[in-house]
Amino acid sequence: MNFLAHLYLSPKNDEIIFGNFIADSVKGKEVFEEYSPLIQQGILLHREIDQYTDNHPVFKKSKKRLQAKYRMYSGVIVDIYYDHFLAKYWDEYSEKNIHQFVSLTYQMLIKNFGLLPKRSKRILPFMIAQNWLVNYSKLKDLRRVFRGMSRRTSNSSPMITSVDDLEQHYELFENEFRQFFPDIIHYIQESEYYKIAPTHNS
Repeated sequence: MNFLAHLYLSPKNDEIIFGNFIADSVKGKEVFEEYSPLIQQGILLHREIDQYTDNHPVFKKSKKRLQAKYRMYSGVIVDIYYDHFLAKYWDEYSEKNIHQFVSLTYQMLIKNFGLLPKRSKRILPFMIAQNWLVNYSKLKDLRRVFRGMSRRTSNSSPMITSVDDLEQHYELFENEFRQFFPDIIHYIQESEYYKIAPTHNS
């Protein structure tokens, strides 16, 4: 899952949401232990979401469709495809308007900017300026995201063409997202990370 889905799947607690957001930038036990217990819980929740996603048969099916062309990047691409469908059909999954949800999330992350790891500090200004989380719903914005990712990869990956593959197999990927997403919602809401989280949003 990519940024939007991770944020959506977090309990309504700012520290857990923060931890979920920074998780990919937190490497090593010492760095992990610098954060509060609830931020640590958000980091662990992020990893639980990734593990469940990577092992789900529907996600694997989506990934397999891209494997020959994109190899090691196929899972990352499917993550973003699924965020596209979540953004596009947000009102089916949330009572809160996506613009309100995203705005509150940006405000919380800006408020805690000093706690962000270096990688997250580099990403956040671009995310806000280009409003990635909302604009995932638009294919033209997805192209920009994949162009940027392609430039940043050490190998010359062909990710820049991945929106073409989405368009070619759009109905298949959409159907797979719709099969997968209710499963992960149920799984995470039943998990220990979700159940013990106190509710708090600033």
